[in-house]
Amino acid sequence: MDLETRLKKAHVALMRHPETAFHGGVMMMGTSTVIENDTKTAYTDGVNKAYGRKFCTGLTDPELNALVLHENLHVELRHLIHNRDLFKEDRSIANQAGDYVVNSIIVHLKDKTLCKLPAQGLYDIKYKNMSMREVYRILKKKKEDDKKDGKDGDKGQPGDGDGDGGYEFDDHDVDGQSAESPDDVKKLNDKIDKAIREGSILAGRLGTKIPRAISESMEPKVDWREELAEFVTSTTKGNDEYTWRRYNRRVIDWALLPTVENEKVGEIIVPIDTSGSIGDRELAEFAGELASICESVNPDSVRILWWDTMVHAEQVFTDNYSNLATMLKPVGGGGTNVSSVAKYITDKKLTADCVIVFTDGYVEGDVKWDISTPTLWMVTANRRFNPPTGKTVRFE
Repeated sequence: MDLETRLKKAHVALMRHPETAFHGGVMMMGTSTVIENDTKTAYTDGVNKAYGRKFCTGLTDPELNALVLHENLHVELRHLIHNRDLFKEDRSIANQAGDYVVNSIIVHLKDKTLCKLPAQGLYDIKYKNMSMREVYRILKKKKEDDKKDGKDGDKGQPGDGDGDGGYEFDDHDVDGQSAESPDDVKKLNDKIDKAIREGSILAGRLGTKIPRAISESMEPKVDWREELAEFVTSTTKGNDEYTWRRYNRRVIDWALLPTVENEKVGEIIVPIDTSGSIGDRELAEFAGELASICESVNPDSVRILWWDTMVHAEQVFTDNYSNLATMLKPVGGGGTNVSSVAKYITDKKLTADCVIVFTDGYVEGDVKWDISTPTLWMVTANRRFNPPTGKTVRFE
């Protein structure tokens, strides 16, 4: 039986099985083709999937099923759409992180006869139920630690791009479909959402339990820009008071009535986490949006606090917020202790209209945030982080 026919059978087997029928909608997206490349295993560009003939021909049916599910899970979890910064920073680690996530879902299928990971497949029980960014952070730290110890953090690991048996591991085409314009990316996200909803209807009928990583991808997406703007304006524009110092010109001359006058917006404190996983691109995007909001509300000042295990430095801006992003000078880069920020604000007797904490969310377990100032937590990575007080927005 030729590979093209076997691939069709693999798709049918997965779409008919109670445990994997949920993924049928995504499997129907894009194209699934066979490529004549002797070193490729398989890869996706975020929409389409390609399978190397030589590699796939040597797989058993359960291994081929696993490979097909593997590539479609990358699409379903939007690994190439939402993690372009990780691929840009370290493509090898990003590939490994994504593979650990999807392979964990495959390994934990109850029917062990349906799918079996090929020998090259990356799997570790410790990454179960983790997101790609969580795994990436762990792998990146390990690579950095190995480098400090004089070890080659890449050597000897399957999936590092060298491949086993002469095969090049599935180095996904991150510059393909997922690199299109923001409008096209939105359309692709909507298309994946629709495919997931269609699959979830069938899954519900079959009593299938949806993996946590996929259920999280189905959660309504909140626009962090809108949330940031709403938080700043609502916490800094609530200081209206009445004054008798001038007439209300909207009423007739003889009616002496008070007019509403806005108090000037005070300070905004912005503690920024420098512990590691927040990249320059994320920081620039956040700072640019913050600058735009500050130009609108015109606070007295914006106080940036650079912190990891402690607050290392301050930067205070009082005007010309349009250039905020280009003037930032991060200091730090060690461990993480966000409670030190609250202590710093208290010890320094800093007063502000609001506090906006920008962090990856990988902080100490017992966070002490004993300040009464309204606080917004912009969290870039750790979805499990729940601060003791304030509002949390996921920075996507």
